[in-house]
Amino acid sequence: MAPLTVALLGLGEAGSVLAGDLVAAGASVRGFDPVDGEDVAGVQRAADACAAVTGSDVVLSVTAASAALDAAGSAAGGLRAGQVYADLNASGAALKRAVAEVVAPTGARFADVALMGVVPRDGLRTPALVSGPGAQAFAERLGPLGMPVQVLGDEPGAAATRKLLRSVFMKGLAASCLESLRAARAAGCEDWMREEIESVLTGADAALLERLVTGSARHATRRIGEVRDARELLAELGVAPRVTDAAGGWLAQLESESDRAT
Repeated sequence: MAPLTVALLGLGEAGSVLAGDLVAAGASVRGFDPVDGEDVAGVQRAADACAAVTGSDVVLSVTAASAALDAAGSAAGGLRAGQVYADLNASGAALKRAVAEVVAPTGARFADVALMGVVPRDGLRTPALVSGPGAQAFAERLGPLGMPVQVLGDEPGAAATRKLLRSVFMKGLAASCLESLRAARAAGCEDWMREEIESVLTGADAALLERLVTGSARHATRRIGEVRDARELLAELGVAPRVTDAAGGWLAQLESESDRAT
């Protein structure tokens, strides 16, 4: 069988790593980056987006989200039926649907791809959620080359929605760690706090999640007072209580919901 031909739009940090892994996996790879990007061994550089995608089997758009629509528009002239146009950019569902509308008239099948890991570290082995008319075809073409792909369905934006939902947790967790560590540093016990966080994360499981969710509702009134005290401590330490304020707001809502239920 002829090797899969893949066009990459965007050869920045993520795109260049994916391009290198695709070459290593045996794919024929073309690339275009409007601001030059990185040179990758084995990747044929194209003069423009249209030239890069013409005759390719799969197009991977790995630009910044702000450039996703322009990239699709620039490539549209070279897209044909049978191709898969996959948008790998981190964006909301509305933008993914807008890109899908640009791609649809060309006959190519659009795939909304959400990369659920660290691409510079994992490259082609970064787990991916994919949705849209081209989701199954994307999985069939990229899966054998080493990408773990989970197909969600035919709706563009479904994969993007799940990625952003996960971001609420991951970015919130990061913010919580930052606030705790800065406060602990001001209190002179940063090493202890770091060990506490590492211990919780190492032992995290379904039971911990259940305790966090149900315990917050069951003990909201008591925890409101504890969070108030924590906020006062952070004020004394000169640390902005951004996460702590948000935690207090959630506990107040849970207390209110409990009162209404009874």
